[in-house]
Amino acid sequence: MYLLINIVGIIVFLAIAVLFSKNRKKINWRSVITVLILNLLIAFLLTEFSWGRDAVKAAADGFTSLVQVANAGIGFALPSWLALKTPDFVTSALLPILLIVPVFDILTYIGVLPFLIKWIGRGLSFVTGQPKFESFFSVEMMFLGNTEALAVSQLQLKQMKANRDLTIAMMSMSCVTASILGAYVQLVPGQFVLTAVPLNILNSVIITSILNPIEVSPEEDTIAKLGSSADVAEATAEAADGDEDQGREPFFSFLGDSILGAGKLILIITANVIAFVALAALIDKLLGYINPWISLEHILGIIMFPFAWLMGLDVHQAFEFAQFMGKKLVTNEFVIMQQITKNINNHSVFPPHYQAQLVVFITSFANLSTVGMIVGAFKGIVDRAHNDVISKNVVYMLLSGILVSLMSAGIVGLFVW
Repeated sequence: MYLLINIVGIIVFLAIAVLFSKNRKKINWRSVITVLILNLLIAFLLTEFSWGRDAVKAAADGFTSLVQVANAGIGFALPSWLALKTPDFVTSALLPILLIVPVFDILTYIGVLPFLIKWIGRGLSFVTGQPKFESFFSVEMMFLGNTEALAVSQLQLKQMKANRDLTIAMMSMSCVTASILGAYVQLVPGQFVLTAVPLNILNSVIITSILNPIEVSPEEDTIAKLGSSADVAEATAEAADGDEDQGREPFFSFLGDSILGAGKLILIITANVIAFVALAALIDKLLGYINPWISLEHILGIIMFPFAWLMGLDVHQAFEFAQFMGKKLVTNEFVIMQQITKNINNHSVFPPHYQAQLVVFITSFANLSTVGMIVGAFKGIVDRAHNDVISKNVVYMLLSGILVSLMSAGIVGLFVW
């Protein structure tokens, strides 16, 4: 019965996207069905086959090993922080970013990530029938992050029509950055974190192509060479062949900027977590003056309960899941991960189906603060007319992020019980 509800849930999530579609007649159903089948296939391979589970576990273990290496640097500078019986959130989850971000930036500098982004994006476009840049961007933001991918692709964004820029803004709500995965796998099961990454990419393609279907002519279906990751890949390939790249920043200057950027990222995440947790506590306190039994989690739980129940959970689990869902959308994923990290591997508290769906749902940037980040990023890139279109559709951006998270969790739930 719960499996049937789970299946119905996925259909309902797609139906909601169709209901709010800006132009139902232009929905490319062949592409949607193709991507959905691909999504189901990937989830099936990564959860049902031992080699698929082993591959995901190996990747998660790789991030864990990278974090352990980072602890050598943390232990040198702050030995007392690591000596604690239970290191705090910043020490265990965030400080390793000081190593992980530069590692990914080095891979970008030498051309490895631009090469992967370029060819995976082209392959995705070929298989799904989606426009080249939208496919390219979905892969690009997985490796680089949403605001970073927007900055790298700014020439393309300036050239595109406003409705295509809106699609990119909606897709930006659904990603997670590869360099942040090391922090996630310290808090929740890494195999489900890494399973969520490709599912989020594909579901962002499905949901945005339904919510905001657009027709792209062959003349428009190109990727700008200057300022895009494809151009970076070509430049690094030429350098590998022996051609001198006069425009490249010296490596250690580049590395220093990367480390400083990682430090800023840690401060941003820390500030957001402190502020949002405190804000949620303040709201709870104010609600308590109205009625001691009212809390932000209870209100959000009631609102999100129907969607959580459609995941194929019993009533108690669905209500608890709904509270996590709502709180994550108001705050961010780290708040929820920190809240559940002690019990997430306890199957008497979080049975496998519930555990998998919860981890996959929270593994995204879909929350209110991300909306502000994306709108702010576009404001610095595109003209006012394009930015006004995006600003007027923030509800669609948030709806896109929520539906992508629901779809990814629902699809994983089909195969984990």
